[in-house]
Amino acid sequence: MKIAVIMACFNRKVKTLECLQNLKELDLPDTIYRLDVYLVDDGSTDGTYDAVKINFPKVNVIKGTGNLFWNGGMRLAWNKASQTEDYDFYLWLNDDVILRKFALKELMDCYLEGLKNEGVLGIVTGAFQNPKNNLAFSYGGRNETGAVKPNGKLQECKYINGNAVLVAKEIFKSLGNLSPDYTHAMGDFDYGLRAINAGFKNYTTRQYIGLCEVNCSPNWANPKVPLKKRLKLFKSPTGLSYPEYIVFRKKFWGTKWILFAIKAYARVLFPSMYKKIKKN
Repeated sequence: MKIAVIMACFNRKVKTLECLQNLKELDLPDTIYRLDVYLVDDGSTDGTYDAVKINFPKVNVIKGTGNLFWNGGMRLAWNKASQTEDYDFYLWLNDDVILRKFALKELMDCYLEGLKNEGVLGIVTGAFQNPKNNLAFSYGGRNETGAVKPNGKLQECKYINGNAVLVAKEIFKSLGNLSPDYTHAMGDFDYGLRAINAGFKNYTTRQYIGLCEVNCSPNWANPKVPLKKRLKLFKSPTGLSYPEYIVFRKKFWGTKWILFAIKAYARVLFPSMYKKIKKN
């Protein structure tokens, strides 16, 4: 069974190397699994490219343009992998995660369990704990009400965080790559919703498969940040990326997108007031 690991990195040499070493140490019988890594280095200036080449010569390192960000980098890596060989599965993997040794086995077992129980192909997103917050849930599957936390059983979810996601080749051939509509964020949520619309399932793992810190709360909605900077981040790929956010909402919520637009502007212009109203 051949699995292509899809990764993108930028100026996190230590984390990237740790992640790749961690990947090598997973409990995987070589006779059953073959992992090929496709890593896009999007113009790192900290020596990531050379360090990976030296320490992990089997990794397929692809140079990015410097403007790909997460979604663009993952798209490029996935394109390269799919054009190189006919893989059975693709594993999205962020370089800031530390996988437990059983992580890939858990992802695969959940995929097979979902297929057996439902008779429908499914995407499996791995659930992670935050090492800096008492091992609380950090990333994984989500529904409208929040995180779908592991409970020992296979659970469906609506949204998938892209930190570690197993995608069968049949799903890839049906849905294609991550959407070009996004630069950095929202590509993972978009893919999960496209999967549901196409008749597939989204699952989260039965147990936590690793550690991953939570990214900082959005500064574009932080009342301590000056309005001018908030508005800049509001449109930035590393902030809300408002134009792309509206594309996302229109695609899956139709005419209701206007409600999300109003909420977004309320958050950026009046963040303190928005928080108070939301609490009440």
